[in-house]
Amino acid sequence: MLKSGLVSVSFRALEPEEIIRITAEAGLAGIEWGGDVHVPPGDPENARRIGALTRAAGLEVSGYGTYYRLGRHVGDLTEEFAALLETAKALCAPVMRIWAGTKASADVSEDERAALVAEAKTVARMAENAGVPAAFECHRNTLTDDYRSAVRLMSEIGSPFLRMYWQPNESRSPAYDREALAALLPYIENVHVFNWPDTETRRPLEEAGTLWQGHFSALAADGKDRWCLLEFMPDDDPASLKREAAALTAFMKQA
Repeated sequence: MLKSGLVSVSFRALEPEEIIRITAEAGLAGIEWGGDVHVPPGDPENARRIGALTRAAGLEVSGYGTYYRLGRHVGDLTEEFAALLETAKALCAPVMRIWAGTKASADVSEDERAALVAEAKTVARMAENAGVPAAFECHRNTLTDDYRSAVRLMSEIGSPFLRMYWQPNESRSPAYDREALAALLPYIENVHVFNWPDTETRRPLEEAGTLWQGHFSALAADGKDRWCLLEFMPDDDPASLKREAAALTAFMKQA
């Protein structure tokens, strides 16, 4: 079943209580809490508070969006990732979002890739021990910037505790996005939803109905529970959330 939600970093300037209020008023079901502003790592008490406030409003925590990148940890890898896992558990997040490196997949040498995969396997073991799966952001300038590299990465890691987020690639064609979604579907946990025709343009989601109805139909085909999360408003205005949420839920129902 597909469920609707919001990525909290869409409104970094708002307090968590306000994000919870507008999410509930928009008729969405959950929130992915970001680790840069609202739920920073290493503060489990705050994470517990935000998680409790979310659930008290009748919403779910869909995930914990971190900015952990393979190959860029500071100090001891296990200590840094353990703090993220502790925070995710305090939030009661069912999945923790991470990033697959710092370079475009085409620019990563085989030796560099092997080192990133080795780190990812360590991360996967820690995620499994903590009972909190991690999932890679599908993003440019990482090993998941091309679906073929992402599929290869999933095969190289070989762990059910390291999965994928998915989102359209604003630098590629709709045909590419359909291919990518089909190839990555077995690994996809959650989806970030937006309408960006290119890297410089944001448009209302309602203008991309045909595209997103196709995406949602593909996502719903295997019957797996997935969150479909609005990420950023076209105009960065919280008042636009109700309109974007209405389009999201309408497209999901038609899938």
